[in-house]
Amino acid sequence: MAKKSLEQKERKIGKQQQQQKKPLIDPKHKNTFWTIVVLAILLIFFIVNNTRDEPEQGPYPPNYKSNSLQQNR
Repeated sequence: MAKKSLEQKERKIGKQQQQQKKPLIDPKHKNTFWTIVVLAILLIFFIVNNTRDEPEQGPYPPNYKSNSLQQNR
């Protein structure tokens, strides 16, 4: 009779272990993962922002000459 109850306990424990799902990210490395994700997003924004070739805009003084005009003369 002791064997039957022991086997039943083992079966219950085995079923409980199968039901537990393993997390996608190991809890030990969760902070490292999110730090890398945030830094990657910031790097992407930095690259996108600095790869655009937009002309400088703004108010210029009346006698202003840009470097590109001075080199052509």
